[in-house]
Amino acid sequence: MIADVIKEAEHKMDGTLEHSREEFAGIRTGRAHPAMFNKIMVDYYGSPTPLQQLATFQVPEARTVLISPFDRNSMAGIEKAIRDSDLGVNPANDGAVIRLNMPQLTEERRKEYIKVARHKAEEFRVAIRNVRRHAIETITKMLKGKEIGEDDARGAEKRLDAITKKHIDVVDELLKAKEAELLEV
Repeated sequence: MIADVIKEAEHKMDGTLEHSREEFAGIRTGRAHPAMFNKIMVDYYGSPTPLQQLATFQVPEARTVLISPFDRNSMAGIEKAIRDSDLGVNPANDGAVIRLNMPQLTEERRKEYIKVARHKAEEFRVAIRNVRRHAIETITKMLKGKEIGEDDARGAEKRLDAITKKHIDVVDELLKAKEAELLEV
């Protein structure tokens, strides 16, 4: 029973880590990469559709992205969605592909993105700690219900603490890598 609680907590923490990787990838850096477009939704025939499902992406140069829509009729919607996003780029449409030239990040903008990354990292740390707290509450209920002994509860708590620390360390490493990437000129 304790193993199930710990396994579920670890699974939820792994999910939080996966989400944090996606969020950090979505923060724009000086280099162009397709993950920047993960959150962009395009109005495609009346329904919001992720841009990733409507086109392919090529990155021929560090600050250039070519977007090739599968359906040429969706080009106007894709352009509008990119223009309205927080990427700060103006798409150029040549009829076949949409070209994006990513501007060089200013120092002020880099610092702003670092603040965003730190804020997201703290949200992920809190989410991981909440998973731990819920698991410990479950173990405490099991202890009060005489389903497990005190030694088992203490051991489970120590294992949860170790798992929590491991996951928070991964979030810190992701943050460190993102900060280094943002400060790179």
